[in-house]
Amino acid sequence: MTEEIINRVANSKLITLDLEDYYPVGKRSALDIKDWLFEGLILKEKPFREALKKYNWQELKNQYVAIYCSTDAIVPGWAYMLIQTHLNGIAKKTVFGSLETLETVLYSSIIEKIDLNFCKDKPVIVKGCSHKPVPQNAYLMLVEKLQPIARSILYGEACSSVPLYKKKRNL
Repeated sequence: MTEEIINRVANSKLITLDLEDYYPVGKRSALDIKDWLFEGLILKEKPFREALKKYNWQELKNQYVAIYCSTDAIVPGWAYMLIQTHLNGIAKKTVFGSLETLETVLYSSIIEKIDLNFCKDKPVIVKGCSHKPVPQNAYLMLVEKLQPIARSILYGEACSSVPLYKKKRNL
């Protein structure tokens, strides 16, 4: 006589959240401004403005853009603001920093808008392995939002998870 195998994970009230499911679709681009600086180090306003006028901003249409400078140049804040004026209405989102900074900003906005009431007083597992560049900060933001409402938070897969938090019961 063989015993029936019961899938306890499928029968549990465990909720799985995968941040990869919320990944915003769209091309990412990193825009290095060093080529618009004199010898890659000095911002001269007039040539800088001319370089911006000549740049084909349409190349970045509907893209997520991270603006940075790969040299040790001291770039005034207005320079990045000026670049933003050219990207308004063209890029989906623009940030100062790396592509990882860009992903963090995108996920910050996404996590802020997620309604997690369906996780109230339930065990939640945050899926860990992803094929898309989900930044580590996104996991921290998600836990911050989940902790006040979830009964427990785990990380990984249902079959092998790491417990992170369990709400204390009031006696």
